[in-house]
Amino acid sequence: MKQELHIIDDKDNTAIALADLTPGSKVSCSGPNGEREITILDEIPFGHKVAVRAIGAGEHVIKYGESIGAATQDIAPGNHVHTQNLESLRGRGDLVGADSSP
Repeated sequence: MKQELHIIDDKDNTAIALADLTPGSKVSCSGPNGEREITILDEIPFGHKVAVRAIGAGEHVIKYGESIGAATQDIAPGNHVHTQNLESLRGRGDLVGADSSP
């Protein structure tokens, strides 16, 4: 099976699409912890993120081993992770603690 998803860091709960992916396709996903198969649930454009494990609403979305935001809803493995279900946490003044500077 041709590799079509790649996980960058073993902490990631997302992978990067190496090709345009269509719902229902079973694709190979490789990364630091080996290879696995993921069933794609949404249209995924090349270069976009795909959940590789369940991500609960409010949970951090991890790419490159770092949080890139929080899930705004539950995201299933194989779902497209993008602006429809991901909220950035960067530059959010409302999240800065009272004793911290922005």
